[in-house]
Amino acid sequence: MQGELRLTVDGPRWSRLLNSEAPVEEHDTMHEDPWVKSPVTLGTESLDYEVVENSAYREDQAQRGRWHRIHYAAIKWLFALLIGIGTGLSAFVINVAVENFSGWKFIATFAIMRHSYFAGLVVYVLFNATLVFSSVFIVTNFAPAAAGSGIPELKGYLNGIDTPGILLFRTLIGKILGSIGSVGGGLALGKEGPLVHTGACIASLVGQGGSTKYFINWQWLRVFKNDRDRRDLVTIGCAAGVAAAFRAPVGGVLFALEEVTSWWRSQLLWRVFFTSAVVAVVVRTAMSWCAHGNCGHFGSGGFIIWDISGGQDDYSFYELWPMAMLGIIGGLLGALFNQLTLYLSSYRRNVLHKKGDRVKIIEACLVSLITSVLSFGLPLLTTCTPCPDPVRYPDIVCPRPSKHYGNYVTFHCSSENQYNDLATIFFNTPDDAIRNLFSTKTVHEYSAQSLFIFMVMFYLLAVITYGIAVPSGQFVPGIMIGATYGRLVGMLVVSLYKKDDIDEGTYALLGAASFLGGSMRMTVSLCVIMVEITNNLNLLPLIMLVLLISKAVGDIFNMGFYEQQAHLRGIPLLESTPKRFMRKLSARDALRANKVVNFSRIAQVSHIVAVLCSNNHNGFPVIEELPNGQTLVIGLILRSYLLVLLQSKADFQDTPIAGDDRGRVTIRYSATDFVKPVSSKGLSINDIHLTPQELEMYLDLKPFVNPSPYMVPEDMSLTKVYNLFRQLGLRHVLVVPRPSRLTGLITRKDLLLPEVLEETSTELSSTRVQGL
Repeated sequence: MQGELRLTVDGPRWSRLLNSEAPVEEHDTMHEDPWVKSPVTLGTESLDYEVVENSAYREDQAQRGRWHRIHYAAIKWLFALLIGIGTGLSAFVINVAVENFSGWKFIATFAIMRHSYFAGLVVYVLFNATLVFSSVFIVTNFAPAAAGSGIPELKGYLNGIDTPGILLFRTLIGKILGSIGSVGGGLALGKEGPLVHTGACIASLVGQGGSTKYFINWQWLRVFKNDRDRRDLVTIGCAAGVAAAFRAPVGGVLFALEEVTSWWRSQLLWRVFFTSAVVAVVVRTAMSWCAHGNCGHFGSGGFIIWDISGGQDDYSFYELWPMAMLGIIGGLLGALFNQLTLYLSSYRRNVLHKKGDRVKIIEACLVSLITSVLSFGLPLLTTCTPCPDPVRYPDIVCPRPSKHYGNYVTFHCSSENQYNDLATIFFNTPDDAIRNLFSTKTVHEYSAQSLFIFMVMFYLLAVITYGIAVPSGQFVPGIMIGATYGRLVGMLVVSLYKKDDIDEGTYALLGAASFLGGSMRMTVSLCVIMVEITNNLNLLPLIMLVLLISKAVGDIFNMGFYEQQAHLRGIPLLESTPKRFMRKLSARDALRANKVVNFSRIAQVSHIVAVLCSNNHNGFPVIEELPNGQTLVIGLILRSYLLVLLQSKADFQDTPIAGDDRGRVTIRYSATDFVKPVSSKGLSINDIHLTPQELEMYLDLKPFVNPSPYMVPEDMSLTKVYNLFRQLGLRHVLVVPRPSRLTGLITRKDLLLPEVLEETSTELSSTRVQGL
């Protein structure tokens, strides 16, 4: 099939679309991306990141002056400030609640254990079960999208996939309350992933001015009404969530850049960095307020800062070998963890959770029961250890005083000068347990037997816990697992080299980094986060070493944790690099057998309604027939635009004759009238009611089409199409025959126009709008 490039009043247009004669087959929304092979979750659709440069948009841009641009930029910075404040306060509320619930639980358990161990177990189990039940009840009955960490869904959103419900107000409330219950209930999970989702929800709500359903409506905030600006806000929210969870502002910026976003620019970097700094200030201010005893049990724990700056300062060449071994172990255990959670999550998703919410609640309570019994019973089976010599270690307080956080927990010990090393890990919040594992200058605090028992038990608990219907993160479980086997390796190195300057806490840190690298496959952001939360820059080269090794080993076996979970949920992510086989294919090879559903410039209303009812496509090429019989593609119109036009009925006409559209678009519509609300599904064809007389009328679609959609020749390599699609965040790409005429050539120099041409370009833009 040959095509040609014709020069008309509207500029060059391709003559024909490919596959115009193939049989028609229905397919769902996401199949518009022709090379996506993964299963697609019902209800998901792509986001419209591309600018629709129709008449309304061009008129809107022509009317914007300098003050409008200044106001627009100021609003963006204001939103960044509000997101930072909101995320920081949310993290503070979650941490205070978790710390206090955990404190009350441990105090009650220890008090009753003095009289009866069985009664202490019952209280411990009931306390945890109550918190977990509250979490799963909120998720199943109020906010189903709050289950899990939310990071796979956010990766999909920032990759161009809109999953319904993930950014709603009720999801935010469910995430906050559910995280308090699941983490406070002692499950093998963390709150860091849910905090990322919390920050994204806050960003989305700020961008849309609240939630009208729950009577939180700030009209003055409703400025950003397109998917591009919302994408930027959600990116800022993700970075703010990491900054709040780890008190790592720079790590938050890099996490958003490396892990969740598919598109980045320098202007966004500044706002993300500003928001992360705001989060750090809010968290620091809240902690200062709590330092005076205003927050109950919230003391030295809560916000993660595992300061090991007083630990090992240097390392020898011979220590690099066991450190490299930590990277290999982390890669193997991380890949195994990913695979086991994938199998179990698949079973839950396809079998167990289809049986209803009651099964989800029973499952979560059963996991809570198993976790509570093991964490209470295993310390009872271990023998107590004598406290370190107070003369040799004057800074160590052993055993830990009642109602205080720290190491050396006395549990089932007959002597006052003994402690239970396994209870030191179990009977603490996850953050405090990690602080104990990272602790420096505490040689032989843990026995190898206790560490091995905890590692195996917690590894299995983390596998079975992820996927239940509660908010859950995998950062803290990964750190605890890695810190445990890292400390085991550190004990081995100490016994082999017999040097006083080797610290077990250093190896615990490297083990934590290795497991996260082997499971999540993050490198740069994780490296910076680990440095920020440990306050030890000397270990930066070692952290880089174990991360590189663990990621390389893990990549041999499977994908990263969040990528696997996204694939399981049917989220068709476009990865950063195309598949190797795409190099041998062209754009034409990727086309399906489906006929391209298009509209003529003058379309009958009944035909538009029939097409919208018969398929779920979201974009339709619009063609115009010339007097010589040739057809030109004059643009692409979105489904949402057609629905607005059908509902308005203002542009219906009695005859199929193209009229003069100059000026009428700006009178009847603005650029924001066609935007789908972020908190709802927008208009549906079933919401529109037309009379038989209206169905016989016509619509001139030309003023409403995107006159400059992205088009590629049929012989372009599929690799190029993939990169174009992903890097520009496109939803549709038109495939056309190769043109036969040349209009011109643009180079870099042609794009470096001086600012003095801005006024001229504005005048030209206005002229083009009038000439459409």
